[in-house]
Amino acid sequence: MLRLRSSARLLRKLCEASRPLGRREVQGAPTRRLSGAASAARTTSLLRPLPGLDLPPSLPDKLTRLPTRVTTLPNGVRVASEDLPGPSACVGVFVASGSIHESAESAGVTHLLEKLAFKDTAHRSHMRIVQEVEATGGNVGASASREQMVYSYDTLKAYIPQAVELLLDSVRNPLFLQEEVDRQLALAREDVQEMQKNPERFLQEVLNLVGYEGAIANPLICPEEALETINADIIKKFYHENFTADRLVLAASGVDHQHLLDVAEPLMSDWHKGSPMETPKSTYTGGDFRHSAESDMTHVALAFEVPGGWLQERDVTTMTVIQTLMGGGGSFSSGGPGKGMHSRLYLRVLTKYHEVQAFSAFSNVYDTSGLFGIYLTTPPDFVAKAVDVAIKELTAIATPGQVTEVELTRAKNSTISSVLMNLESRVIVAEDIGRQLLTYGCRKPIDSFLKCMDELTLDDVTVFAKKLLSSQPTMASYGDVDKVPPYEFVSKRFQAFR
Repeated sequence: MLRLRSSARLLRKLCEASRPLGRREVQGAPTRRLSGAASAARTTSLLRPLPGLDLPPSLPDKLTRLPTRVTTLPNGVRVASEDLPGPSACVGVFVASGSIHESAESAGVTHLLEKLAFKDTAHRSHMRIVQEVEATGGNVGASASREQMVYSYDTLKAYIPQAVELLLDSVRNPLFLQEEVDRQLALAREDVQEMQKNPERFLQEVLNLVGYEGAIANPLICPEEALETINADIIKKFYHENFTADRLVLAASGVDHQHLLDVAEPLMSDWHKGSPMETPKSTYTGGDFRHSAESDMTHVALAFEVPGGWLQERDVTTMTVIQTLMGGGGSFSSGGPGKGMHSRLYLRVLTKYHEVQAFSAFSNVYDTSGLFGIYLTTPPDFVAKAVDVAIKELTAIATPGQVTEVELTRAKNSTISSVLMNLESRVIVAEDIGRQLLTYGCRKPIDSFLKCMDELTLDDVTVFAKKLLSSQPTMASYGDVDKVPPYEFVSKRFQAFR
């Protein structure tokens, strides 16, 4: 606000200084028009400070980020925050619970928990929650993944006490009324139908079901058969078993840590601990899935295991750079003027093969494993050639001398830029704090990421790519799949890396 007022005063003074002088303002002057030289002499210079105008202090050239502070309550709940300048803040509850923790009985419950977020609680109706959020000008949301659940509240700093209380009430005291569960089951059924009409989303989900055995293979989207059996009692049982104090993090950005602690500790100190949990096991196997559907295009996803997942920080950083390096996109638009046009898949595939409708690198990473590969869309008659091109592009990354230093430097700079720009968002900072605490037990400083990026070399890219391609491939295709190359043929093309 200080800057806006100062700017307004500056604008008024400039207007007054540059305005032609009237007769009454020039005392003792002859009543004749001022010459150009005299008029220019009376014009205020913008090279010198205006007299009487107090400017606010300038921001320093380099702002030091405040540290992320973490406090663990006696029952195991972790409260973490990073204070940031500005009027807004974001607070979130992060739970180490997802579809990997589901059993045969509770399959699909994580999907339902996401849809049941911010509904009736023991102290508030859904309508009251909506009204209170609107009164603060806030925004709430929930998202489910295979390993974590996130509930967030984005609002002004002045409303943090109300936001924390409402957020914790919604997470801690849900009623899971059967009539509300029935409504969300109907909406979940629509989600299943929509996913089956979206080839890319469908194949991304199928890759996990085909490529893994164990917990990661549990479906994130509720299976159709589970929609007939899930009820409020099953949801309550899963909730009470998994939403325990030792698996919870309350993370905030833009909030003073002591202020957050003073508000949250009385509301969370008696949260039940629960029994010790072992991380569910998963084994990557690779595999093939083909879904015939009426479509003018054939969609194929070809992926390999990212061994170690997020817990192998250096490898996953290398993978992120490779994804930027390969890039790609759709033939109609690359995402905006110039975006992605220097990536290898754009230059070497999309501009060369006009039959290709989409061709891009993707990744799905979990705590101890992950998937990296290429997703493509082409007409059925061209799909065999497109898969061959995808194999060659992946192989090239693992071949010394195929990637240049210029390409690597550009990909590294683009990755750093993307990460740093994302961390300017309070919502993303809060999410970064919460997810890192659940995964690593602490929040890694951004300097460690930048140091890793600085040390990354072409040899690192080649070594990681070889490790990636040494695993069995996972393939999934959708549409007219008759001309998709056989899985055995594709697997043999990577035999040299095993």
